[in-house]
Amino acid sequence: MAYRSFRNFLAALDQADELKRVTIPVDTDLLIAEWADREMKSPDGGKALLFEHPIVDGKRSQFPVAINTMGSRRRMALALQVSDVADVAQEIQLILKAKPPTDLREGWSLLRQGIHLLHARPKSVREAPCQEIVHKIDDGDSFSLHDLPILKCWPKDGGRFITLPNVHTRDPETGGRNVGIYRMQVYDERTTGMHWQLHKVGARHGKRYYERGERMPVAVTIGGDPVYTFAATAPLPDGLDELFFAGFLRKKSIELVRCKTIDLDVPADVDFVLEGYVQPGEMRPEGAFGDHTGFYTAVEDYPVFHLTAITHRRDAVYPTTIVGIPPMEDYYIGDACVRILLPVFKMNFPEIVDMTLPPEGVFHNLVFVSIRKQYPYQAFKVMHGLWGMGQMMFSKYIVAVDEDCDVHNTREVLFRLCANTDPARDTTIIKNPSDSLDHAPSQQNIGSHMGFDATRKLPGENYQRRWPELLKMTDQARALVDALQAQAR
Repeated sequence: MAYRSFRNFLAALDQADELKRVTIPVDTDLLIAEWADREMKSPDGGKALLFEHPIVDGKRSQFPVAINTMGSRRRMALALQVSDVADVAQEIQLILKAKPPTDLREGWSLLRQGIHLLHARPKSVREAPCQEIVHKIDDGDSFSLHDLPILKCWPKDGGRFITLPNVHTRDPETGGRNVGIYRMQVYDERTTGMHWQLHKVGARHGKRYYERGERMPVAVTIGGDPVYTFAATAPLPDGLDELFFAGFLRKKSIELVRCKTIDLDVPADVDFVLEGYVQPGEMRPEGAFGDHTGFYTAVEDYPVFHLTAITHRRDAVYPTTIVGIPPMEDYYIGDACVRILLPVFKMNFPEIVDMTLPPEGVFHNLVFVSIRKQYPYQAFKVMHGLWGMGQMMFSKYIVAVDEDCDVHNTREVLFRLCANTDPARDTTIIKNPSDSLDHAPSQQNIGSHMGFDATRKLPGENYQRRWPELLKMTDQARALVDALQAQAR
C-alpha cells in the first residue's frame, strides 16, 4: 500500500532499522547539515536522521526535521515500496514490450498508457490532511516561513534554503502540469527565490505567463509520500505528468485538493503546502549556495516567489536534504532514476546493456555505458544519441565500454578507459548545452562534451593490429578454489 503520510514512511524506516532519532536540540544553522553530511558519507549512506527538536533562531521548532531518508539503495527501495528498484524497471519493460514501439515517441506514449491503465488518474477531494491547519497571509496570520525549520547548510550560503520543495506549476496555454524540484532561498517571512534554470519546465511556464502579462500561480509541497519527491526529480520527457508517474510507482491514484488561495491542485497527503505566485519579470539576486557540484554556485538573478498561504498537517514533519561533495543523499535518488528508466534508454538503443552516473561525476558530469558492440563506431552512435535525450544533453563525459565490463565498478571502467583507448582515435568532442551549475565552461549554459570509446576495436576503426584477449580465469578453476578456501576455513 502507498504511504499515507511522511510519518508513515518514517515508521517503515524505523521498523527496518534505517532511522536514527536525535532527541537532543540541534540548531538548523549549519549543525544539522554537518551531522547529516557525516552520516551520508558513512558506509552505504548511513541512516536516515530524525531531529525531534530542531532549533531555529534560538527557539525550538514545533516541527521535527527528517534528512537522508532516501540516502541509500535500501531506503530508496523502501521509499518506492519494492525489494529493489530494479523491480520497477522490470515493470516498465513489460509495459514497453506489450507492443514493441517503433520509435522513442511511441515508446513514451506506451509508457503513459501503461501508467494510466495500471493506476487511475489523480482524483479530486474536498478535504485533505495537508489543510488541517491554514494560515492565510491576507488574514493577518503571523505564521510565516520563519516558523519552519529551514536549514542553512553551508557557511557561505546566502541564507536558509528549502532544498526538497516539489514546485507545482501549470502551462497557461495547454493546462499541462509540471512538478519539479527547484531550491528556494528564504529572503524574508513571505518571499523566497525560485531557482528554476533556463532549461527547466518551470522556467518555460514562467516565460509564457510573462508573455501574457499575468501573475503565475505556484504551489510548493513538502513531504507526504516520498514517491512525490522522487517523481519530481526524475528526468521525464514533456508530456509525462509527474503525478501520473508517481501514481504508477505507488500503485495507487493520488488524491488532489484545491489550494486555498490559488487555482492549483496539490496532493492531499503532503505535510506542508506553500501557496503563492511569481510575478513574471521580477528578479532578485539568489545565492550563494553550496551545491551538488561540490562548489558554491554564484549569486545570480532568479524569479521571486511571494507567499499567500501556508497550510500543513497537525503532525507535520519537515523533510529536507543537503547537497555537496559526493557521496550525498542525492546520488542515491539519481541512481534510482537511471536504473528505473534504463528500459526507456534500451528501447531507443537496444545495444545498451547497462548505464550509471557515478557519484564522482555529480550527476551530469560523467556517464558510464556498456554496449553490445557489433559494428564500427557504434560507441559514438550511442554517445551522440544519449546527448540528444532530454537531461542527458548535460552529460560532460560519456565513457562507452563493452558488455562484459561492470559499469558500477568505477575501478574496472577506468582500467578499460586507460587500456583500450588511443586519445586521438577514440575521443570525440561536441558543443552542447551545459548545466547552468557547471562553473567550468567559459560561458554559462554553453560548453563542450567529450566521449571516450573504451570498447574493443573492430576492423574499420583505424586499428590495424589484432586485438588482444582479456585475462580471465576459467569458471572451473574459480569454483574449485572457492571449495578449497571454504575447506581451509
